[in-house]
Amino acid sequence: MSRYIATRAIRGANALVAEAEIMLRKTLADKGPDTPVAFPNTAYYLPLIFGLTGQQVETVGQLEPVLAHARALLHPIPAQKYWTPYLGETLDSGMATLLAAEVIEAIRFVYGLQPEPMAGFHLAGGTSFTSPDMANGGANGHDGHLNGPIDDIQLRTWGIQLVDGRMPGFAAIVGAAKSNEVAVKIVRELQRRNILCFLSGNVNGRSIIHQLAEEGVELGYDTYTVPFGTDTISAIYALGFAVRSALTFGGMKGGMARDILMYNKERVFAFVLALGEVDDLKYAAAAGAINFGFPVIADTVIPEILPTGITTYEHVVSLPFNEIEGADDLERAERLVQKCIEVRGVKVKVANVPVPVPYGSAFEGEVVRKADMRIEFGGKYSRCFEFLHMAELDEVTDGKIEVVGPGFEQVEAQGHMDVGIVVEVAGRGMQKDFEPVLERQIHYFVNGASGIQHIGQRDIAWIRVSNAAADKGFNLEHFGKILHARLHADFGAIVDKVQVTIYTEPAPMQAWLAKAREAYDYRNKRLSDLTDDSVSEFFSCVLCQSFAPDHVCIVSPERLGLCGAYNWLDCKASYSINPTGPNQPIKLGSNTDDRKGYWTGINQYAQNASHGKVSEVAMYSIMENPMTACLTADAEVVIDGRVTTIGEWVDTHYGHQGPFDASVLTLNDAGQIVPSQILGVHRNPAPPFLVQLETKSGQRLILTPNHPIAVDRPEGQVWIRADEIAVHDRVYAVKRIRELPALVPIPAGVAPRSNQCMDSLSSFLDTITEAVTIQNDGQYESVYNLSLLDINSYLANGLLVKNCGCFECIVMLIPEANGVMVVNREDTSMTPAGMTFSTLAGMAGGGLQTPGVMGVGKFYLVSPKFISADGGFKRVVWMSSVLKQTMADELQAVAEREGDPDLIGRIADERSVTTVDELLAWLEEHNHPALVMDPIF
Repeated sequence: MSRYIATRAIRGANALVAEAEIMLRKTLADKGPDTPVAFPNTAYYLPLIFGLTGQQVETVGQLEPVLAHARALLHPIPAQKYWTPYLGETLDSGMATLLAAEVIEAIRFVYGLQPEPMAGFHLAGGTSFTSPDMANGGANGHDGHLNGPIDDIQLRTWGIQLVDGRMPGFAAIVGAAKSNEVAVKIVRELQRRNILCFLSGNVNGRSIIHQLAEEGVELGYDTYTVPFGTDTISAIYALGFAVRSALTFGGMKGGMARDILMYNKERVFAFVLALGEVDDLKYAAAAGAINFGFPVIADTVIPEILPTGITTYEHVVSLPFNEIEGADDLERAERLVQKCIEVRGVKVKVANVPVPVPYGSAFEGEVVRKADMRIEFGGKYSRCFEFLHMAELDEVTDGKIEVVGPGFEQVEAQGHMDVGIVVEVAGRGMQKDFEPVLERQIHYFVNGASGIQHIGQRDIAWIRVSNAAADKGFNLEHFGKILHARLHADFGAIVDKVQVTIYTEPAPMQAWLAKAREAYDYRNKRLSDLTDDSVSEFFSCVLCQSFAPDHVCIVSPERLGLCGAYNWLDCKASYSINPTGPNQPIKLGSNTDDRKGYWTGINQYAQNASHGKVSEVAMYSIMENPMTACLTADAEVVIDGRVTTIGEWVDTHYGHQGPFDASVLTLNDAGQIVPSQILGVHRNPAPPFLVQLETKSGQRLILTPNHPIAVDRPEGQVWIRADEIAVHDRVYAVKRIRELPALVPIPAGVAPRSNQCMDSLSSFLDTITEAVTIQNDGQYESVYNLSLLDINSYLANGLLVKNCGCFECIVMLIPEANGVMVVNREDTSMTPAGMTFSTLAGMAGGGLQTPGVMGVGKFYLVSPKFISADGGFKRVVWMSSVLKQTMADELQAVAEREGDPDLIGRIADERSVTTVDELLAWLEEHNHPALVMDPIF
């Protein structure tokens, strides 16, 4: 161990702890010990302190024992006369440094000094620090400050990618590079390898943050290069992120210091890159990082610590920049990054994708909001499909990319157009069964481009291109370049040639769409001889977790994935090609309920893969286990200009078919209070546990754990489950709901109209001060919800709540008919449930479990196991006509299997039935079997 390093680190640690003690004494005198203290928009209190000591710091006074612990970790500066190993003392001092740094940053939040102000600075994607009360808040919440701590929503997104290997690691860059050009090159090389970059510190007042900003490099969540602050101690946010990753994804608890440190050493591949002069404080912070197993690489001359032990390989490495071999500074910067990766042992897999935007798996899950959109393919207004098929080697020209039809350059901004992506592959190791496996990788491959969003599969794909990507030259041809490069890089063992054709010309596009659908049908029918009872394992599918982190599909021979693109054979082929991919075999374990479809192995897997959100899966039932998404009866709403409780209104109208001549107040996208017509009412048994929320303005709401709440996030307004809401979250709310009738008088049955009492959604932000789970001890028998016509949200006790995928169809219980309806994605009509597909999607998507509602792939309808525990296909009383038409042969085969050849004709659709009353009359007239079946619940 170097005595020089130990001396500098211990000296820096002593100085920082002393500084923190002085700041704390001043804060106690100025603000008092009961002043709240926290990092906004984060869980786990002050995360590093909580993780490593178990102390739940919520007030300034609770920082005193933290600093007392930090001081106890300090050691005297090494004497000149006697040699000792120094390593333990240095590591202790490093931990003291980290504790003191987090205390200082927390105190800075108390004074409004964090996130660090920087005039004129803009964050790409921004943060959630949009409170108008913040001293340094910019006009739009994204300008005028650096990032500060990572928001929880980003923790969940990036943390999963870090621990499962899609994002190889993160780099904590401290200081300033030799030049602006070198700074840009270092960051671009890390981005190219999908390595997350955290920026902090300075050298003589100049930071890499300044350098990148001066060169026009976008910084923020959207570019995966996050500026924490220009002070060295702002690097504490990177280590806090590492601690929170262990707590969130590693199942650790507060105070499990050794486990958290070992988790990071073994699972989170991070390193510190110190640019420029290394002072005492940087040595002390580096000693703290080494405790996590994160090595330190410096581009200056400093002593080295090369033996292994705490880190996997070397602890401290000196790589003087001017001594690095290279033709110029840019080549030296590239080799510096390569050395960092080597020292940490980061496993990097890079495909050279020739596109004009940053590319890497770190960009998967990036959302392109409509305001930032240049063009979209698919979705509501256009068709988008993708089809991959194999061909003979002499039929494919490798690297040939052709666009048949016009590009999107002439389409107006935020417009839409039809597109079909056809990929032909050839290879000696290629098999027909591998076609759907490779086809589904299009989702991952396209999402790797910065500024491109891809959702869905097959003929329900939906792609958006951002303005930023289009401005950099991204066009239709680049889809082909991405697929050519990635298919070769990822599937080179089976693919020798790749040819891509993008169709926008209507005639050839429609011809290929027909061929694609024929192939989709063939793939779906391959399972006819397989049953769930004939196999010993099912397969998982977590392809959609980049957008819905808690979602998981269990795919069996008789139940395909809910997107309709993955069946059991596809998953088996996928696993054989990529054993670490999104499809994993699941051993069934013991069958505990054959009728409903419970297996111990399935339940255990679902709980782990959904991060604890789903504890059991009934494979063959629509009614079992999931909780409802509703409010308690005492929630106040404004209906027809009168404040009433939702329980009173729903109880009065329950059993009556909507739509009703009544409107409830809500917020529209422009931040205006408007009425929205009530389509339906819902009352369900209350679950055993509920969530109680309270805001700074005094609003209080009790609701079910999975009911979505509108929360302010970096990308704007997002919907978060009630049980994921945390203290200090900023929620959308009207602080004086009882005053609204005077502001917005509403005659019954009116269509939504504009009301200019507020300027924008940012005017409606309120802060959560309490978010707790409470036991329902019988006080609440029922929970309630509404369905609305135009805006699928409403104000309840002032908070904006939702009446709530990636599936082909939604199945929903119609209790009056003793059966279920099936509506598919392409059907935009009103259903007998009083809701359209888009409204129902909010209840069934994102991994939520809602009784009587589930998303399915359309071919699950023809499976013998389709809701077999609840009566099977004979329970279907209403179905979208497009399903009847496109699946006529398959559905007729099901009817004959059920012993009722006329069954399909007995099922109503939107052409004849749109309400429950009409449905009941239809069922009576056509003698539907559901009317004489046992009650479904």
